[in-house]
Amino acid sequence: MKIDSLLYNKMKIIIGGEFSGEIRTAFEAKGHEVISCDFLPSEKPGNHYQGDMLDIIDYPFDLGIFHPPCTDTAVSGAKHFQAKRLDGRQYKSVAFFMKLIRRTEHIEKLCFEHPISIMSSLWRKPDQIIQPWQFGHGETKATCLFLKNLPKLQPTNIVEGREARIHKMPPSKDRWKERSRTFTGIAQAMADQWG
Repeated sequence: MKIDSLLYNKMKIIIGGEFSGEIRTAFEAKGHEVISCDFLPSEKPGNHYQGDMLDIIDYPFDLGIFHPPCTDTAVSGAKHFQAKRLDGRQYKSVAFFMKLIRRTEHIEKLCFEHPISIMSSLWRKPDQIIQPWQFGHGETKATCLFLKNLPKLQPTNIVEGREARIHKMPPSKDRWKERSRTFTGIAQAMADQWG
């Protein structure tokens, strides 16, 4: 009986824009069929498509969690917005985000994860803003969740000592990559509460 109920509740899930494998691994542990996709190879073994998420987006997924590129839209880089508009980077990033929204309309449950960005005024306000310190990590990094048919994530482990480590990272060639990582506690909360 228990096995039948697990099979019945098994979802087909896509995690778009994830190279770390954190969210994919958390949902796989719950017995779901999950694929992550990114232009980068996955840091964890598992079902990962290395390439454009739009290549596989039309598959009949039940749940999609997407991390659209944010380098050119996040307000943390607002001082560079003028240059990013002039050379077209910001327009291209916004156009990709909106294309992703249109291409995922067939997916019943959706989460678009993004930092505080211009998407809140160009598209819509987020349903929720979460912080890593709400999920067991002593850091600050405001993260917007735009949700469709999913409940807001409930904090699982509030941490008192909070630091802006991500924001204070020194310049490096991999800074963007380190800043975009999903925290393990957030990935686990998604799998526990949405899976």
